[in-house]
Amino acid sequence: MISFINFKRHRFSRRVLVWRNKKISEHKFVLILSFVVGILSGLAAVLLKTTVHYTHHFLTGGFEEGFKIKFLAFPIIGILFTVIFVKYFVKDKIGHGVSRILYALSKNNGRLKSHNSYSSIIASTLTIGFGGSVGAEAPIVLTGASIGSTLGHYFRLNFKSMALLVACGAAGAIGGIFKAPIAGMIFTLEVLMLDLTLTSIVPLLISSVTGATVAYFLMGEGVILYAANTQSFELNYIPFYILLGLLSGLISFYFTKTTMTIESSLKKVKNTFVKVLLGGVVLAGLIFIFPSLYGEGNQTLQSLVNGNIDGLPKDSIFTFVMQNNWYILIYLGILLLLKVVAMAITNGSGGVGGIFGPTLFVGGVTGYWLSSFINSFGFVKLPEGNFALVGMAGLMAGVMHAPLTAIFLIAEITGGYSLFIPLMITSTIAYITILWFAKYSIYTHRLAERGELLTHHKDEVVLTLMKLDSVIEKDFITVGIDDSLGQLIKVVSKSQRNIFPVLNNEDELVGIVLLDNIRGVMFQREKYDDTFVSDVMIGPPELIDVTDSMDCVMKKFNSCGAWNLPVMQDGKYVGFVSKSKIFNTYRDLLVQVSEH
Repeated sequence: MISFINFKRHRFSRRVLVWRNKKISEHKFVLILSFVVGILSGLAAVLLKTTVHYTHHFLTGGFEEGFKIKFLAFPIIGILFTVIFVKYFVKDKIGHGVSRILYALSKNNGRLKSHNSYSSIIASTLTIGFGGSVGAEAPIVLTGASIGSTLGHYFRLNFKSMALLVACGAAGAIGGIFKAPIAGMIFTLEVLMLDLTLTSIVPLLISSVTGATVAYFLMGEGVILYAANTQSFELNYIPFYILLGLLSGLISFYFTKTTMTIESSLKKVKNTFVKVLLGGVVLAGLIFIFPSLYGEGNQTLQSLVNGNIDGLPKDSIFTFVMQNNWYILIYLGILLLLKVVAMAITNGSGGVGGIFGPTLFVGGVTGYWLSSFINSFGFVKLPEGNFALVGMAGLMAGVMHAPLTAIFLIAEITGGYSLFIPLMITSTIAYITILWFAKYSIYTHRLAERGELLTHHKDEVVLTLMKLDSVIEKDFITVGIDDSLGQLIKVVSKSQRNIFPVLNNEDELVGIVLLDNIRGVMFQREKYDDTFVSDVMIGPPELIDVTDSMDCVMKKFNSCGAWNLPVMQDGKYVGFVSKSKIFNTYRDLLVQVSEH
């Protein structure tokens, strides 16, 4: 029965492909698919936000009766359920969603596993709904990108179109979850590093606008934040927005460094369930002290955006601090630092969530804290709600290295561009500040270390996409180190190459013989028996390992000046790589990634 269904499905798929090839161009077909991806991504965003919201309220009642100690068990249970779901049902890693998208674009021809279209929604619902201190944005971006990848693969699109649909899924997800279509499109350019061209801008806009429209239709106005009543911008606030940009850049570095350190430390704990227990207990302890760390913290963030602290839990053990402004500043300062710790512990111990939401939370607290601190001296009255919003943009610009996304996202959240100038000032300075400390964003750091990161530089993109095994040539005839010159000449007569790798009895490369080096003796028959390969071979100018990136390979070619280099795997000879083969492959890939 199953085989019959598969037969019918494949038969239908072939008919669709034949129809599409005959009736519609790939460019127009991508436009149609971008609309479909936008709808599905918007629906996925609505589904995730709804399930997280109702799970949270089902368990806690929205803290309507106050924060109870029993709630501290929920984050541990949520992380445990997430780990069980991922380990025994998904059987694949699904954390760090944006980094997985970047890896798929860099090393997997834009292919994401189909389970990502739903697995991240389930896993992040378990994590966040039960109180994990992470965001839902990255999981939904991975979901949208997976939807685009799945459709692109189904219709056998080329890499360029596949990458565009992946970006469309991400744009639709951002547009849907924030109802910010412009930010959704710009996110793909800055974070996913997709080139903006006339060919790509229209599908991206279609997906992001469609995703936002679906969210508006199904969820009304407020999704994450709603800040329509912003105060007007005044020129005398500019120095303070500059100061906020510097502070945001420094906190962004703390955010990135702390996250990487904690996750790396938890990764060393090999027993999965010990890791869950360890991380869960620490997380519960942090939430006990600071209940605002429970879940996404949207209630607290919304309160700060409104310019007050009414959203802070009323029954915290630090309730007394609410009676003194300086105590409040100390409380908020510790809160923004510990939010990063809580987020890293949640993800590092097995939870599934993103850094997008925590970045906004920390940024909002930072902006509110700075403005409230300055207001305490009485010489100026800064709009604390405005500074909370601009601080969110500053942290996004620093942590994600995405100043344009930050500017347009907050502008769209506020429903206008009244804060456009301070958003530009703070985001730009935060971005410049973080570049002094971290060249790569939190999303791209690990990929960049492994040479697996796509950039806007076409040459680097092509080298990243190029796989070493696709350019290894294995038609070089090998000779033994103990072979005589006569045996070598017989090999030369059968070969169309001018290089001959020399191997020992264990198939290890010990040298190479160049045809130019034996031209003077190859016709002297009297030397055929008493001259050996070991007498005429030379050492290779450089060795390439099968694990080397193409960027590393090209550096080796440039340093030694050779045209062909041998490839090794675990000390054994595999074949040769030639510059001519690389250049031919390079030209083919350049056509795929370039827009005309």
